[in-house]
Amino acid sequence: MAFADAKKRFSNRVADYVRYRPSYPPALIGLLEEKCALRRDQAIADIGSGTGLLSKLFLDYGNSVYGVEPNEEMRAAGEEFLRDYGKFTSVDASAEATTLRDASVDLVTVGQAFHWFDALEAQREFRRILKPGGWAVVVWQDRHMEDTAFASAYEGVLEKYGIDYKKVKDSYPEAEKMAHFFDAGSYQTVELPNAQSLDWEALQGRLRSSSYAPTAEHANFAPMMAELKRIFDANEHDGKVRMEYYARVYFGKLDGGR
Repeated sequence: MAFADAKKRFSNRVADYVRYRPSYPPALIGLLEEKCALRRDQAIADIGSGTGLLSKLFLDYGNSVYGVEPNEEMRAAGEEFLRDYGKFTSVDASAEATTLRDASVDLVTVGQAFHWFDALEAQREFRRILKPGGWAVVVWQDRHMEDTAFASAYEGVLEKYGIDYKKVKDSYPEAEKMAHFFDAGSYQTVELPNAQSLDWEALQGRLRSSSYAPTAEHANFAPMMAELKRIFDANEHDGKVRMEYYARVYFGKLDGGR
């Protein structure tokens, strides 16, 4: 695994993650209906389900969802967030060893967690739990980093004050990694737009929710927040800034298309 602390990395960031991370674009459901024959009666294994943001999208659609999450604090937050959904099952397990039955799910989904996995072990496990012909879907929401003055300045804050930002950024799923993960030539990529409108409190929380952001006791924290306030004041309109994303969706089969 690229990060020895991957399964504990968000333990002290759960509250900010729940409140300030963006939800997934609803258009994802229509995309998967069209491309992966998604139906309401199917079972989903949402791997690295965290606080439940991606699971909720499928639960609202009508699917049964197994939320597989190894981090105790994140898993508890997801259980609370999704407590009213009778079709949600919380699973204390990892991407590499989900504990789910062989050939038990129609889709395996991963939202904003793929870079924390051992990709080879996760691939083997996904093949095991998927039904024949089942689909794997990796969703990665990335910020627009240079499109606006605010986006560029925010990226500069991360590069200057982030603890291991470059290492984390370099681990993000890109085309080469996805081609290796999926069977050669058997996956597609679609980008869906998404955005957040953030006031000053929300912008602070959004930054604090990132795994590479220094915590309050770190020497980088105070100057990071001072710089964040400066760029907020320089770019806000009606008390808010807009953070734009593209949700890149990778989808394909892991059984050679059978």
